[in-house]
Amino acid sequence: MVAHFFTGFPGFIASQLIREVFRKNYTDQVYVLVLQTELQKAQREAMRIMETFPGRHIELIEGDITLPNLGIDHQSINRILPQISILWHLAAIYDLAVPREIAWKVNVLGTSMVNDFVKTLPNLSHYLYFSTAYVAGNRKGRILETELIRPEKFKNYYEETKFEAEILVENLKAEIPITIIRPGIVRGHTLTGETIKFDGPYFFLNMIERLKNLPFIPYIGDKATTINVVPVDFIIQSSVFISSEPTAIGKTLHLTDPFPHPVQEVFRMMVLEMTGKLPKGKFPLSIVKWLLQNKLIRQKLGVEKEALDYLTWNAQFDCREAQLILKKGNIRCSDFMSSIPAMVKFYRVNKNNKQLQVEIK
Repeated sequence: MVAHFFTGFPGFIASQLIREVFRKNYTDQVYVLVLQTELQKAQREAMRIMETFPGRHIELIEGDITLPNLGIDHQSINRILPQISILWHLAAIYDLAVPREIAWKVNVLGTSMVNDFVKTLPNLSHYLYFSTAYVAGNRKGRILETELIRPEKFKNYYEETKFEAEILVENLKAEIPITIIRPGIVRGHTLTGETIKFDGPYFFLNMIERLKNLPFIPYIGDKATTINVVPVDFIIQSSVFISSEPTAIGKTLHLTDPFPHPVQEVFRMMVLEMTGKLPKGKFPLSIVKWLLQNKLIRQKLGVEKEALDYLTWNAQFDCREAQLILKKGNIRCSDFMSSIPAMVKFYRVNKNNKQLQVEIK
């Protein structure tokens, strides 16, 4: 029996990936590594999934990616090792404002421990590692999937530690069947707008919501800068297809929008959808950055100051390798602008849900 093993459960993407592998009949057995503090939440999510897919089984394995053998007890290790065919490593700290020490422990040390665990699997057929397109740091111009070039600077510790972690996985490609997945900024579902966290482009919506009673809302960002945002359903469908595609092994793939829109175009559409009016004028980004140095202002607007670095960063992610593979499954990224109404609708209904709002520090 082909069993899948996941880190990052009960996170939203891991949970949706499990639903998709069940839906596609890729496996009947899934093991999920769960922190002790997340066990109750994970149990509830696992039960919801198994109720939807009778006859499928999710087993919770208590552990921690930052520990040797992932903190799994010896009895469980000996039992599950021979069964694992496909391993998905998603566990990471994704917060743009994360302190370096915490990010390094989870993203770099944790990936090192997962790599060591992977090397002990006798029947492994595919190791899928979730990186990010933003390992590019402050590099500009066209970023290739075949490149892993250290930039002069990273915009935050999230980017830096994901870059360091990707190096560790890249170095295993010669001995392990690996695919490195680099998503763009992940947004909610194309049709429903559903998400589990209002970060990334949702910071725009937070700010617009709080400023909507002003006589007008000014533009922010640079005209030449594009923002690469992809729907979660595209990430799920693409990743599960890649997991069963032999030509993806040994590749690094950008799961990004091949036709990203300019930041100001996206902002204009969001303001129009939220307020019924178009933005007017422009507010200098330097002043916005200065204002967001103040914690109270950040919290009032619902915006992390680190997010502003992406509004003037001009780079394009080449995703031709991914497109060639995904074409076999007839999978393509939907247009961001066309799904903004669904995104705004979901936001309006859930904007006061504190569980969806990112804690602004």
